Amino acid sequence: MPEQDAAALRRGLKNRHIQMIALGGAIGTGLFYGSAASISLAGPAVLLSYGIGGVIIYLIMRMMGEMAAEEPVAGAFSHFAYAYWGEFPGFLSGWNYWFLYVFVSMAELSVVGIYVNYWLPDFPQWLTSLCILAGITAVNMLNVKMFGELEFWCALIKVAAVIGMIALGIVLLVSGVGGTVSGPGNLWEHGGFFPNGGRGVLLSLAVIMFSFGGTELIGVTAGEADNPKESIPKAINQVLRRILLFYIGALGVMMSIYPWNRVGMDGSPFVLIFSRLGIPAAADMLNFVVLTAAVSVYNSGIYSNARMLYSLARQGNAPKVFARLGDRQVPCLATLFSSLCTLGVVVLNYLFPGKVFLYVMSVATIGAVITWAMIVLVHLRFRNAHRDDAAALIFRTPLCPYANYACLAFLALVVAVMTQLESTRMAVIVLPVWLTVLYAGFRIKKAREKTS
Repeated sequence: MPEQDAAALRRGLKNRHIQMIALGGAIGTGLFYGSAASISLAGPAVLLSYGIGGVIIYLIMRMMGEMAAEEPVAGAFSHFAYAYWGEFPGFLSGWNYWFLYVFVSMAELSVVGIYVNYWLPDFPQWLTSLCILAGITAVNMLNVKMFGELEFWCALIKVAAVIGMIALGIVLLVSGVGGTVSGPGNLWEHGGFFPNGGRGVLLSLAVIMFSFGGTELIGVTAGEADNPKESIPKAINQVLRRILLFYIGALGVMMSIYPWNRVGMDGSPFVLIFSRLGIPAAADMLNFVVLTAAVSVYNSGIYSNARMLYSLARQGNAPKVFARLGDRQVPCLATLFSSLCTLGVVVLNYLFPGKVFLYVMSVATIGAVITWAMIVLVHLRFRNAHRDDAAALIFRTPLCPYANYACLAFLALVVAVMTQLESTRMAVIVLPVWLTVLYAGFRIKKAREKTS
């Protein structure tokens, strides 16, 4: 997609918006709800899992940032794959990212009902999902600045809450108010720091990598950032440090004030822990925060899906109708279609209340692995194309190409690990099927081009 295509979108996102959009995508259900599953697999050693995953994601985001800072366009992943690899990689990366965020959005919608049920036990989960879907779609149909402001404040609420929760946890530990159940000894007294051994750490990677999905939203915002060459590198450097702090800090405190082996998945573990400690006000406040977090990620998901579908349409890889912009320079039809596709989770929540999250999350994780692998591979081609002027690149990735090879090996390990868990095994089966569907769609597109 040529550079001028992105100019049709209004550059209304400031650096503060971009940072909070990335935080909004990455600090959400994966931390506030999905962490219970990863803790059950690795115990306190899950902190090591998050550290390893965070380093890998940081390297991948540096690769994304290097390309986006040089060529700030909408639909960054698809654009770079198309420009530096070929038509099918561009087609694959664009549609896969759209597919990924449909499932990320579905995962967020699948838990909002659980959070609302903390206050209203009899309120139907599917109806909560439907209300959130309608409201967020309306916001995204208005203008990009309104989306940016909503995401900024939602993300700010949950960032402030995580910091407050860490502070409250430390107070409980130091003061002893948490009772005999609380104490740093919880990190090693219930089976040790590695209660399930190295295998538990490996298995937890299949769950924790979902948590880091959303950081690549920084690349998607490039087409609407008002100063992308400065704001994208700054956002990547700042956001990744904060995400690691929030994940490792928050989970470390949580597992210190409450035994890790008593954390369940009946709701957000953060909310349940404070509730069981007899601090209902903190529990209620945190439940509001985790609900805000899920809404925030859904908001980011609808935004990114609409921009990717817009980009695909501009390339000719999606129906041209999705390239149309509304009066406020927003891809309204792409937004509406992407939102309607997430409606499937409302049906699933109606049929299987409370059982949808892990299956949807695992499919989203596979989609994320494909996206990350494409970023790494395309970056190698990008760097090769710029081998004569690599020193002049604005935001160079360290340790290239060795970092690229290490990231690819890690992503292959994640897929292998996913075959070992019942809740994620299905997603690995979906992987070749989805790639086959994408290739078939590309061949159909090419055949139609020849006949037209």
